Amino acid sequence: MSKEGPSAGPDISGCCPVESARDTESKGRAAMPTQREEDEAIIRRQIGRIVEGIRAKDLEGMKRLYATDVVSFDVEPPLQHVGIDAKLKNWENAFAFFQDVDYEVRDLTLTVGDDVAFGHCFGRLSGTLRNGTATSGMWVRGTFCFRKTDGDWLIAHDQVSVPLDMSSGRGVTDLEP
Repeated sequence: MSKEGPSAGPDISGCCPVESARDTESKGRAAMPTQREEDEAIIRRQIGRIVEGIRAKDLEGMKRLYATDVVSFDVEPPLQHVGIDAKLKNWENAFAFFQDVDYEVRDLTLTVGDDVAFGHCFGRLSGTLRNGTATSGMWVRGTFCFRKTDGDWLIAHDQVSVPLDMSSGRGVTDLEP
């Protein structure tokens, strides 16, 4: 991935709003965005590309968004998926259930440093199953950890979970944000 301009990437205004630099009255001009604001905008576009990649079932496109040594804690076994091949296999397995797939992100919050960033959100995978049944899916909790590598913000870690009902030992999958 190369450095991105202001128009690069998908419009994800519906799922991942990007705050613009705050206007200040400094000699009649608006303030320029800070490096952190620019990096946050880039990371939000990366999240938008994940959403696009899921919707298109585009494993090759998604591959460019993850660090090669990504560690993923997903909802299905095993406890961790290590490396880009394991992460993409995980997505391939998920896509096998769907004829058409959709993904929605809500309440994305990011904290951005110089070369690491993290965020959390709610996500929902839904669509039409291979047998033609429409499913609204379930809401999960998602956490992303990004690392800036050679100027690119890549996902180094992600985690997806559902709350646990302690009395039954089962995941609670009917909650909504």
